[in-house]
Amino acid sequence: MRFLFVMDPYASMLPDKDTSFAFMRAAIAHGHQVLHCRPEQLYCEGQHVGVLARPLAVSNSAPHFDAGEPRRERLSALEAVFIRKDPPFDSSYLYTTQLLDLAKSQSLIINDPAAIRDANEKLYALGFSEFMPPTLVSSDERQLIEFVSQVGGRAVIKPLDGAGGSGVAVLGADDVNLKPLVGLLTNEGRRLAMVQEFQPAVVQGDKRVLLLDGQVLGTIRRVPRGGDIRANIHVGGRVEATDLSAEEQAMVEAVGARLRKVGLWFVGLDVINGKLIEINVTSPTGIQELGRLTNSVPEDRVIAWVEQRVSAMRAS
Repeated sequence: MRFLFVMDPYASMLPDKDTSFAFMRAAIAHGHQVLHCRPEQLYCEGQHVGVLARPLAVSNSAPHFDAGEPRRERLSALEAVFIRKDPPFDSSYLYTTQLLDLAKSQSLIINDPAAIRDANEKLYALGFSEFMPPTLVSSDERQLIEFVSQVGGRAVIKPLDGAGGSGVAVLGADDVNLKPLVGLLTNEGRRLAMVQEFQPAVVQGDKRVLLLDGQVLGTIRRVPRGGDIRANIHVGGRVEATDLSAEEQAMVEAVGARLRKVGLWFVGLDVINGKLIEINVTSPTGIQELGRLTNSVPEDRVIAWVEQRVSAMRAS
């Protein structure tokens, strides 16, 4: 089979960390061909979506990448397309999903482009608010500041379009920086921001739960560095083995069943002390860390699932 990865420049991948690299490595090990393109290399001629893509081989040993010459392909001739572009979800990302929408009846696209479009990684979790800590989304500075006091005087503020912990800050009701931070994140009341009740358990880390087709692929704990509440691997959080509690498992099953229905096949849930914090649908990470901690190759399971799904599509 031939798999296209729509993402950032391939040379920006970290071979020992990036989930996209692990997917490519596993696909090649299964005998498939990997193609790479940046979002701007997609195009549409009539209703036919095409791409200017390079064949790409990856290796654990340096040099890690071997790219061929770019060539034009129709997506209808490819078996699967992985959308692995990192946020932010800007106008370019929007156009990418709209183009790929035209091809999803012909190729398996992971994740469904319309579902990615609908699922802002902060706001989409509000559809499961029964599992979340108290949360407010607003651009009203006074309302946000009052909310901090309402949840006990400590909260976390985050931009709606951030990723990797960018822009996340702790708010304190008595902190002299409270108003400036709220003003900064809301652009002085002109931009929505999310504020959540602070979860003290974050100092012990959060859980990244990787889901495949609504089922748990695996779970890791990300522990923040001292002096930081952000556990993201991108900003230096260390990774530990962990499991889900019975309550967390029930929550994940409920969330996963709904994600599966809309075509959000590969997803990362962020959970702190049993509370759902975010739903990551664009380019979830953590699969290499999961593999090392469990002495397994979880990316193989993803590629095997893609093979089965493609075969079922081709047979229907």
